[in-house]
Amino acid sequence: MAHTVRRYREVSMMEAYKVPAMDSETEFIEKKSRFIGRIWVTETEDEALEHIKAMRQQHWDATHNVWAYIIHGGPTRFTDDGEPQGTAGMPVLEVLRGAGVENVCCVVTRYFGGTLLGTGGLVRAYGKAARDALNEAGISRKQLWKRLDLILPYSFYERLRQETERFGGVVADTEYGADVCLHILLPADRTDDFAARVTDLTRGSVACIEVGGEFRAVEITE
Repeated sequence: MAHTVRRYREVSMMEAYKVPAMDSETEFIEKKSRFIGRIWVTETEDEALEHIKAMRQQHWDATHNVWAYIIHGGPTRFTDDGEPQGTAGMPVLEVLRGAGVENVCCVVTRYFGGTLLGTGGLVRAYGKAARDALNEAGISRKQLWKRLDLILPYSFYERLRQETERFGGVVADTEYGADVCLHILLPADRTDDFAARVTDLTRGSVACIEVGGEFRAVEITE
């Protein structure tokens, strides 16, 4: 039995990119200075500027509100907000760039604790604040995903769940009955290879049924 992929609708291919999985907030103390890092999923530059404005208003008494943002297909901007040049905004931006995320805004608020950190100390502290906040948020991959249903015997469940992950997919839901029905999301460009793999593993007894496709963000494990 050949593998089957039923195509109910076609969705045009779009460029894949990474975004934060959710908004987040973290903080730590470094030599009595308090650093608060915040991350937002931000679709437009206007949204980023609104987040920055809100933090300036909320933390009007802070020593610095350092920020950076990257908009997919749009601008990338940052500021040191009064810290020595290159010690604050750039380290925050480099954390975002290093993780490959876009549509992201990060604000790091600092309350000075009375002890100077020096150039290296500032770079490390602002980088840590951004990194902690991004780690807390997690990362999603925004791309064209195909939604597939697999109806299979329980004996194949664990193996096909592992294969889904190996092909970069995620199990969105599982239904248990006489058989198991896996509802999975798979990168569109991996669908045919995955279906062929399922056919090989199950000797044609399990088919991949395509039930749709969408361009969306799905959290991934880095």
